[in-house]
Amino acid sequence: MTADPSTLPLEDNGIATSPTSKPVRKTGWRRWLLVPLLMGTLFTGAVIGMYFQPPGLRVFFTTTGLQPGAGTDTPIAVAIQQVTTQEQVAVISEGDVVALGRIIPLGDVISVATPSGAGDARIAQIKVAVGDIVRAGDVLAVLDNLPQLQTAIAAAAAGLRVTEATLLQTQASNAASLREAQAALERAEAAATVARADLARATSLLERGVTTRADFDQIVATTTKAERDVESALATLSRYASGSETVQADIAVARAKVDAASADLDTATQNLDRAYVRAPETGRVLNIKARTGERPTSDGIIDLGDTSQMTVEAEVYQTLIGRVTIGDRVIVSAEALSQDLIGVVSAIGLEIGRQSIMSDDPASNTDARVVDVIIVLDDVSSALAQRFTNLEAIVRIDAGRTP
Repeated sequence: MTADPSTLPLEDNGIATSPTSKPVRKTGWRRWLLVPLLMGTLFTGAVIGMYFQPPGLRVFFTTTGLQPGAGTDTPIAVAIQQVTTQEQVAVISEGDVVALGRIIPLGDVISVATPSGAGDARIAQIKVAVGDIVRAGDVLAVLDNLPQLQTAIAAAAAGLRVTEATLLQTQASNAASLREAQAALERAEAAATVARADLARATSLLERGVTTRADFDQIVATTTKAERDVESALATLSRYASGSETVQADIAVARAKVDAASADLDTATQNLDRAYVRAPETGRVLNIKARTGERPTSDGIIDLGDTSQMTVEAEVYQTLIGRVTIGDRVIVSAEALSQDLIGVVSAIGLEIGRQSIMSDDPASNTDARVVDVIIVLDDVSSALAQRFTNLEAIVRIDAGRTP
């Protein structure tokens, strides 16, 4: 007799299965909880890294040229080269003041014009070439009014010689007249001496009754005339004597004519400079804007600049100029430069003006209010910048970072 297994006191060993039982399946929903946890961790790490900037992240920004936001409300990790508008330039960095600028020689570029009084003279000859180093006073160009001005000098010199000859002639004439007057006086005195002797004899004869009264009167008249001739000769001599008014007046007039002719010669000599365009100071020829035969314009004919020391003129946004001080270190960058330029702030403008350095963005603000800041480049950077006068660049002024 076989017993019923269900009535036996045995445990189920798992061999026998109930036809109604189902296998249990394990679900993976708990793994999905790791996704938001991972994203939250990455986000938190990114925020902390961008704000506090650990050394590794700083090396990354230095290598890539990106600029972090450092916790501000400005765009984060925007490349300096991509900044074009004045507003972006002004507020891109909390620690640095970034602005648009242009590279210029020390003292800016000088447009050398024709001399004052050159009139409608045209260019006859250009004496320099682009890149030449010139010193103050060197001739840069010659105008076609040179022959006319040289002729004026020759005429003035001839006029001076004529007046000098007239002065000599006047002096010689006075000397001759003086000698003639002296000779006339001597003759008059001799005649007067003879007349006085005749008068003395006639008087003695008249007293003895030897001569007539008529003859005596004739001798008296002759003596009187001889005395008057002496007085006249003395008066004539006095006019030509040294220091007399007549001689002084004649010579003064002749000398005045000499002075006037000499002044005319000086004026003609000075006018000769109207034919030469000279360098106002030492520098390098940057551009020649006119050619032989052309009439110079009001913009000048030659651009000149002292490229021995290059500078940068930066336009700092008015709200940030208070953070800039003289002596701040500056980094200047541009696509045309092989490397960044280094300099320091040397001058800060005292007037707020309108922006003059424009970006290529047609939608940028072209009426920004800015202050000019001058940066002096160091020797190495100045040498690199000599070929890039008026190059637009991005200027980053290290105004100090808050810890």
